[in-house]
Amino acid sequence: MKRIGLIVKVSNPEAVRLAGSIADWAAERGGKVITDDGLALMIKNAQPTKIKDIPENIDIMVVLGGDGTMLHAARLLNGRDIPILGVNLGSLGFLTAITVKEVFPLLEKISKGDFVKEERMLLQVEHTRGGESLAVNNVLNDAVIKGASARLVRLETRINKEYVNTYRADGLIIATPTGSTAYSLSANGPILYPTIHSIIVAPICPFNLTNRPVVIPDWMTVDITVAPEQENSELILDGQVNIPLVRGDVIKVKRAEVSVYLIKYEGKSYFDILRERLMWEVKAVRN
Repeated sequence: MKRIGLIVKVSNPEAVRLAGSIADWAAERGGKVITDDGLALMIKNAQPTKIKDIPENIDIMVVLGGDGTMLHAARLLNGRDIPILGVNLGSLGFLTAITVKEVFPLLEKISKGDFVKEERMLLQVEHTRGGESLAVNNVLNDAVIKGASARLVRLETRINKEYVNTYRADGLIIATPTGSTAYSLSANGPILYPTIHSIIVAPICPFNLTNRPVVIPDWMTVDITVAPEQENSELILDGQVNIPLVRGDVIKVKRAEVSVYLIKYEGKSYFDILRERLMWEVKAVRN
């Protein structure tokens, strides 16, 4: 590992300070830190480049911030097989699970090739209108369709071309297992182990309370059609990209052909993270 990419939440002073320390650590070992032009002006020992060019020049990505920063980094990598180390400097952090004190011991192990990476599936989301494809994006957490002004939306939903339901709800979430602890969880969706290959379809505050979230295998495709009478709705990708929709638009969601790879800290399991983040009872019953 000679080339480290840095994606940092620059509005967080602690994240910027840690970025500087990582750049110094890499320089002392003959490595190189590559980051965007703005951050490079704030720290020493960093090589500046355009943010879109960072993935072409790195061996590993280090993300300093919260889950939003991690989602931004995952979108930037766009399916490249580059492992990501997420350091939690946000308020919650399921994706950025590494703490500040764990960073440098883990970087030392990574520099020796002693690390484990975990595959996380992505969803491919295609926006079509009148049979024409307007945009194709990959998401790590979820794709959400919502109405404007807190109004109900009507969304005809098919799975593998079989009609399932026309949801009347505040919206509809199509989520990955990684996204099961994000917006989907607030919509009473299930928590899925992040390496399971499944897709969650979860209505948001449905008009009919018997409309519940469902989990389907990752080889299925979900097609959502905006009802002919529906106005002012939008598609939201990973909470960061908003796309206006019009009546009759179709959103096609399936598992992407590429994945994201997160570096695991072997001293911390997924259930450790759940207990910490969701404030579950931490005392185990002893026999």
